Amino acid sequence: MYKKHVVESKTLQLTYFSKQKISCPACGTNFLREELLSGSGRLLAGELTDELRRTYIPSQKYGAVYPLIYSIGVCPQCFLALFWNDFSIIDKTLAEQLCETSQERHDIVHEIFPYFDFTHNRTLIDGAAANYLALLCYEKLPNTKYSTTMRRAMLTLRLAWISSDLHALCPERNFDYVSSVFYQKAMFFYNEAVRKESNGEERIGNIGSYGPDLDKNYGFDGCVYLTALLYYKYGQNENIEQRIKLLDEHKRALARMFGLGKSSKEKPGPLLEHSRDLYDKLTAELKAANALIEDDE
Repeated sequence: MYKKHVVESKTLQLTYFSKQKISCPACGTNFLREELLSGSGRLLAGELTDELRRTYIPSQKYGAVYPLIYSIGVCPQCFLALFWNDFSIIDKTLAEQLCETSQERHDIVHEIFPYFDFTHNRTLIDGAAANYLALLCYEKLPNTKYSTTMRRAMLTLRLAWISSDLHALCPERNFDYVSSVFYQKAMFFYNEAVRKESNGEERIGNIGSYGPDLDKNYGFDGCVYLTALLYYKYGQNENIEQRIKLLDEHKRALARMFGLGKSSKEKPGPLLEHSRDLYDKLTAELKAANALIEDDE
């Protein structure tokens, strides 16, 4: 019976800790990286949402799995938090400067995602805290060297998703409001990232993967699409003329990027399909808004 229990426990293991210790470039604390195991039905891929988020079907063995909560490296001592590929290459002087604001960072995050702890297996609240800590760290790094606008766009969108997941588990904790705030921030940062890349103000080609999720890199095209989608879904509705103007600009950007509005022989893919759907929605809203304005006149 004991042997059977041990085998079953191993079978149900969802993550593992790396054997090689990570050394924090800010304070020197050594810690282990937690990584998600694959295979054995741990990740059952579901639908791709219009926000390019990959959903996962909870399995009977492992329950709900949230890959995004493991994507950020966090020092459990000084709360330096960055994407893992930046964690190992950050300039030591900058890292030490971030260490000086560790308590401030901790307190800000604790107000929204309390009781996080990076000394054990990560929970959903730990994952939310990790992404928020990273957002606060990138705010203090040089924009051009670390493409911080693009990284903050990805982080705020992921925080909106994770907050929505938390709301589903704890509907009384107002995480739906937290999610809506991060959607607003994501809308701003995606728009800024595309604008800065387009005018050469802040290149984002060195970022590696544009995400927005972990399963696929949708590149700069995905950023253009998300900029349009986020404004369509979460942009202001009070100033109709301003909304019409921006929707039209986003529609034109989609048409330029994906060849929409005319016959295209490109092979259909998830991003192209979602872009076509969004293009049609923008067209419909613009048509309805213009008709309303004409009636008022």
